[in-house]
Amino acid sequence: MAARQILRDRKLFTGGLIIERVVWALPERSPDFPHGLKYRLYCGRRGQGSGECLVRYDNERGKGDHVHRGDHEEPYRFISLPRLLADFSADVAAFLEGQS
Repeated sequence: MAARQILRDRKLFTGGLIIERVVWALPERSPDFPHGLKYRLYCGRRGQGSGECLVRYDNERGKGDHVHRGDHEEPYRFISLPRLLADFSADVAAFLEGQS
């Protein structure tokens, strides 16, 4: 059984802002993915080269669940997929509010 994509959306905004959410359901849980999900939730700005990461939640193999806010990275305590999506949305909203 292969991984199954359960969410993928991407929004582009004026000023170069990108919000992209990708979530995969894995065929089985593992020490790297104990909740059985692989995800990348990203908010950033397009630019020269790789652009600028503003907020990113991901669970890279070997690092586990973690969040990037600008250049700062810290562990993230995964509770559920709805909570993950809500936490990401709240961080993006807080960042954007701070920019206005």
